[in-house]
Amino acid sequence: MKTLLHICCAPCSLMCIESLRKEGREVSGFWYNPNIHPFTEYRSRRETLKTYAAEIGMPLFLRDEYGLRHFLSSVYPAMENRCATCYSLRLFASAAFAKENGFDSFTTSLLISPYQNFEQILQTGRLAGDQYGVRFLERDFRPLFREGQQRAREKGFYMQKYCGCIFSEEERYCKKKK
Repeated sequence: MKTLLHICCAPCSLMCIESLRKEGREVSGFWYNPNIHPFTEYRSRRETLKTYAAEIGMPLFLRDEYGLRHFLSSVYPAMENRCATCYSLRLFASAAFAKENGFDSFTTSLLISPYQNFEQILQTGRLAGDQYGVRFLERDFRPLFREGQQRAREKGFYMQKYCGCIFSEEERYCKKKK
């Protein structure tokens, strides 16, 4: 069972990979995150993931496009719906890659975060899987989130402070001002 795991960052991927491997799945990672801003953040997350994938012997495919302009043009003018658009960009690209490269299924490390819209991710994953004829693995990795974050800290992973998009970065700073 070959599964493609869309990965937003190494800390979120750690327990997802471990859990999927325990199921007997052959896991490969897929990096495509046009939402991450600024470039230094994008690069830090990508490089941490590349190092971790090599460390655990996991194949990693990079669709390495710093996509700020593409992301912004995709979410504008409906910025209040930006998260759904962001999930669609990444999961449809993951499903297409999975189909084109002979994977039995795909899923995403986004499903581990208690800060993401779990149901919306599931719905988007199902739609992407249906469109490309590849199974979307629905997993609730959220109970593993805290353990994964702790283990990532112990491993010295780069640990980000926001989901990655320019809007979440803005929200992070606005909360600090209050």
